[in-house]
Amino acid sequence: MNIALWLEASAASSPAAPALLDGATVVASYQQFAARAASIAGALRDRHGIGPGDRVALFMPNRTDYLECLYGIWWAGAVAVPVNAKLHGREAAWILGHAEAKLAFVTAKTAAVLASAPELPASVLLLDVDTRAFQDMRAAASAASPASRSAQDLAWLFYTSGTTGRPKGAMLSHGNLMAMSLSYLADVDAVTAVDAALYAAPLSHGAGLYNFIHVRLGARHVVPPSQGFDPAEIFALSRTLKNVSMFAAPTMVRRLVEAARALGEPGEGIKTIVYGGGPMYLADIREALSVLGPRFVQIYGQGETPMTITALGREWHAANDPRLGTVGRAHSVVAVRIADDNCQPLPVGANGEVEVRGLTVMAGYWRDPDATAKALRDGWLRTGDIGRLDADGFLTLTDRSKDVIISGGSNIYPREVEEVLLQHPAIQEASVIGAADTEWGEVVVACVVVRPDTAVADEALDAHCRAAIARFKRPKRYIRLAELPKNSYGKVLKTELRERDAKERERSS
Repeated sequence: MNIALWLEASAASSPAAPALLDGATVVASYQQFAARAASIAGALRDRHGIGPGDRVALFMPNRTDYLECLYGIWWAGAVAVPVNAKLHGREAAWILGHAEAKLAFVTAKTAAVLASAPELPASVLLLDVDTRAFQDMRAAASAASPASRSAQDLAWLFYTSGTTGRPKGAMLSHGNLMAMSLSYLADVDAVTAVDAALYAAPLSHGAGLYNFIHVRLGARHVVPPSQGFDPAEIFALSRTLKNVSMFAAPTMVRRLVEAARALGEPGEGIKTIVYGGGPMYLADIREALSVLGPRFVQIYGQGETPMTITALGREWHAANDPRLGTVGRAHSVVAVRIADDNCQPLPVGANGEVEVRGLTVMAGYWRDPDATAKALRDGWLRTGDIGRLDADGFLTLTDRSKDVIISGGSNIYPREVEEVLLQHPAIQEASVIGAADTEWGEVVVACVVVRPDTAVADEALDAHCRAAIARFKRPKRYIRLAELPKNSYGKVLKTELRERDAKERERSS
């Protein structure tokens, strides 16, 4: 059940098929891709003493040899620990230490970042992929076939984004990754050998998890020359390559749409944009559909059940479809329910915590039994998200449980207020938080980014909100920002917004 068997199978059935592309240039066929992975595995085993179950990290930006290293790790039977290249050196070093990694694939730049981090264990060997040592590794005597692994064996340590406190390492098995990948075909999109998976978001997280099904079906894997997200570059590559699919966070979709409007781009060559990883507001997805057409599929998932809780297929992506405000129905490999604080299931239409159980749910958190016990209850993963199910099984997310505002004894879900604010033509971005209040317990505070060359008074925003939601839900205060603070995955940092608001109130008191 080693996931690397999928690469071996594609190399055997389509050895000359293009596999890895740097922009529009093919740099490896499937035969070459598999041969390099097998050689990396052999070198890990013979030169560095790495065997099944050992952890090997990757701390580098998107590049084609990232995928060669990933599959080399699995070919050897080891566990991959992808680390976002945008992290601070101390954050990355902590993850390497916590994962007890023996070796980390790095670049000169990321190695320099780690060098100044006192948290980096001396036992971790850093291997620069731009050196002769790595080129020799790719040409080493290969491991004949992927190491034997069971479906329950650990394959990927997926470290959460860690917006509050230290990140946790979700333990994903080979079976988890296979179930996730096969459900992509059932619930998200079809894949064929003529497709091209484009990695504009970090391979260390959501985008990288979609490599598996594209490897198994012999599709192309494309890393943009920028190694990141550049809308003009994406449009140009898609016109050239055709049948391009990509994962994008909602903030990336918004930027792609803005660029398409500015450049007059219709999205030629883009087959599918799978979006997720944060709230996609109704106004934003309607605009995306109007500009780029029916190329969108939404997924809702977490690192703890990678990319697989619910999906909203393209058939539901019509601008006026009432389902468009939901995150879809349960993936075919999981069950989803809504539960109360005591983990008891709630009826249709009731708001509660989203729980999920099934083949993709992690085994637990690496070296963190307390966090595991809190997250997993009788086989159900408690997601920390608040939502409700309708009679047809469509899930509507209202917020993270920790973000719910309780004002005067009533629950207020920030996303509901954010959706309304974003319908105002002057508002480009909005994030709603709760602030302590002696009379009401908490009050609603809206942090907004106003569109360039646009002005709007607080009174106008207040009137706009009162026309759409109950008076008690409307913001009591507006904070104007040039941009919302976000982490490296594009998620708004509400903790930072709360801290800013508290400091402002201290100064004005």
